[in-house]
Amino acid sequence: MAGIYIHIPFCKRKCSYCDFYSVANTRLADEYVSALVRELHIRAAEIDFDCVTTIYIGGGTPSVLTLAQMHKLMQGLREKVNFANVREVTIEVNPDDVTEDYISGLKALGVNRVSMGVQSFVDAELKAVNRRHNAAEAITAVEAIRRAGVANVSIDLIYGLPGQTIESWRHSLDTLLTLGVEHVSAYNLSYEEGTALTRLRDMGRITEVDEDTCVEMYEMLCSRLAEAGYEHYEISNFALPGMYSCHNSNYWNGTPYLGLGSAAHSFDGVVRRYNPMSVTAYIEAINQGKPAYEWEREEWWQMYNEMVMVSLRTMWGVDITNIEKRFGAEMRSRFEAIASNYISRGLMAKSGNNFKITESGIMLSDSIIRDLMYVECEA
Repeated sequence: MAGIYIHIPFCKRKCSYCDFYSVANTRLADEYVSALVRELHIRAAEIDFDCVTTIYIGGGTPSVLTLAQMHKLMQGLREKVNFANVREVTIEVNPDDVTEDYISGLKALGVNRVSMGVQSFVDAELKAVNRRHNAAEAITAVEAIRRAGVANVSIDLIYGLPGQTIESWRHSLDTLLTLGVEHVSAYNLSYEEGTALTRLRDMGRITEVDEDTCVEMYEMLCSRLAEAGYEHYEISNFALPGMYSCHNSNYWNGTPYLGLGSAAHSFDGVVRRYNPMSVTAYIEAINQGKPAYEWEREEWWQMYNEMVMVSLRTMWGVDITNIEKRFGAEMRSRFEAIASNYISRGLMAKSGNNFKITESGIMLSDSIIRDLMYVECEA
């Protein structure tokens, strides 16, 4: 198996919390889409296109592209990728870009999964982080996606937004559950360095939601979605049975992927490649007929840490036999010794060869994972 990630770095405006690479205009969109298709050809030797099973178009805001631009991109992909083997083609959209005609056009191009960044169903909370839609538009967008015939819809929510309360979070969850979407991704708001939101906090113009309230919001999220039949299959991700994100699951399983576009990353199991965080630098390099990326070869302990980190975020956890096969009996023993302490405290559990973090341990998952990771100086 293999996946392709395509980064569309354009937005109509920046959300105040976002630290993903994006630019608040679409001036270079045509040139950029042409460069994406060229990059696919330039880097064709890096991936077996017959093995591609997932394509994910993320951003930024991919839905700012026109259908003509999307057609050019998908046509370029079809020149290389055997779409008979592709199970999932996802595109991220913003609610106020969604129309039934637009989604119908995407579906005709091969898109079969839509991931929509809603973040909240409370208008004041959306305004506080500079989102460009309101709650009513988000609901209307889901209805339009359904009418267009897309049967796999994911919604993103954020808890811990400025001004958010337990009551307003409950309202967002109530609204979400009435929509019956197949997948939900929910994240605790993070104040990243250099973002507008962090500057506002540092100036005292907004106040962070306290940690205890965020924990209560997360627990409410987990319980409400479980009651509604969603499986908590990754720390931040919930799905109705059988509706997991195939593309993201491949990341967590260590499946190789090719990343196209500015700021996109790629990984073939050993080498990581990083495209520049600049639209102009990316287009210039690709137009010269050469890859735009820098690269680094991972050390064994970095690959071990990656396996531990991504596996323990999922409901399946870490298969200890895979650790022994890839990294030796000594690393297996090390992992088991550290994990036993968390198992005795009810924060981890073991079933057969699999170790996983329990629901009780999820709020401490970062520290648990850090403890289990291998520090370079130990090597």
